Amino acid sequence: MQFAVVDIETTGGFASANGITEISIQIHNGLEVIDCFETLINPQQYIPPYIESLTGISNEMVEDAPKFEAVADRIYELLQDKIFVAHNVNFDYSFIKHHLAIAGYDLQCKKLCTVRLSRKIFPGFASYSLGKLCTTLNINISNRHRAGGDAAATAVLLGLLLLADSENYINQSLNRSSKEQALPPNLSRASIDKLPQKPGVYYFKDQKGAVIYIGKAKNLKKRVCSHFSGNNSGPQRQDFLRSIYHIDFEICGTELMAFILEAVEIKRLWPTNNRAMKRFEQKYALVTFIDQQGYMRLAIDKYKALVPSLFSVNSFADGQQLLRMLIKEHLLCEKLCFIQSRRAACTGHSLGTCSGACIGVESAAAYNVRVKYAIKQLETLLPSFALIDQGRTEEEQSCLWVEKGQFYGMGYVSQYSDVTDMELLKSALQPYPSNDYILNLILSYADANPSKRLNIDFKP
Repeated sequence: MQFAVVDIETTGGFASANGITEISIQIHNGLEVIDCFETLINPQQYIPPYIESLTGISNEMVEDAPKFEAVADRIYELLQDKIFVAHNVNFDYSFIKHHLAIAGYDLQCKKLCTVRLSRKIFPGFASYSLGKLCTTLNINISNRHRAGGDAAATAVLLGLLLLADSENYINQSLNRSSKEQALPPNLSRASIDKLPQKPGVYYFKDQKGAVIYIGKAKNLKKRVCSHFSGNNSGPQRQDFLRSIYHIDFEICGTELMAFILEAVEIKRLWPTNNRAMKRFEQKYALVTFIDQQGYMRLAIDKYKALVPSLFSVNSFADGQQLLRMLIKEHLLCEKLCFIQSRRAACTGHSLGTCSGACIGVESAAAYNVRVKYAIKQLETLLPSFALIDQGRTEEEQSCLWVEKGQFYGMGYVSQYSDVTDMELLKSALQPYPSNDYILNLILSYADANPSKRLNIDFKP
């Protein structure tokens, strides 16, 4: 069994947008280093000052160095039949695999991460960074943050790991079914092993315990592991590999409940890596106010969190359609509802469907009575129902509660509870904030699963 111990220096943190400036490969036969290859590489892009200050590699130093394509054949030859070893192996492997692919080579290697192995074979150390490990294990490391110095130290570390591996962790890691090396370097295998194959919400946390990503899943273990499969060279996955230290989770009875809990938790915690859900906003709302003449006005306006709304909709057109229905049903004034604006009197006045509130013929008191009836009718159109579904165990069932078109909350009750006792059922639920995204999820599910819907005869 031969190992290729690799270290690279780069222009940045992820392969798809950055180049390699230096590479060192130490071929290790399990006892000692038997061959090595080392060279500066012209990355064909600018080396940022902070990278230069860290590595000491300047733009002038790589100006006459070979481009990666010129040494790709040699690199592939050294790596292709070896076990690829590095400190935080997924970083180095993703860069080299990416740039070899551009040069026409398909690298397929088993991998070993000396960070992960050190945590298992030498447990209890304060830090597992290469520099701190070398200090703790008395490994001489020279030319720090240069490929040759770091690769040589990693090769010595590999030798110590091979000697101390009394629990056979290395062979276990090399077992293809273990997926050990696909995991982030700072995430324990135990964190994955404890994940259930059930619906729920998971939380990626950094070293300090701060939540950096929230996701939902139909199968928690399968979904979480999918984040770490493959060799994606993009920045988001690379950031995950460097920053994920812990995973927490909450089991849900159904996938729908996981969707809802995810939306609520993202809104509550605002993790840095949840971008799509952060962009969701309720678009428009039906609002009411009293103007200076005392007339109650209905209008469709952009949704504002601090402005009370009667009903929210996804588009301005949907709102206008709803408003026109209320105007027709209750003989309201199109001008006072902002459907028309350039006329002294609305067209409905000439047609006999408006009593003249737009020109002051109908009093505010009389007009407002019909507006209040319209609002009352709107309330009766809003759905009230419960969704009864499977629970987290066979002994319970789940319940989602919608009241007057708003999501109230969800929770779990005994499988033997009387779900027709509405007061008892509602009292067992945990209230959650509602928004259009959550409500649309529930309404779509209720339409697709009418047998699980229990209508509520809500009495104010």
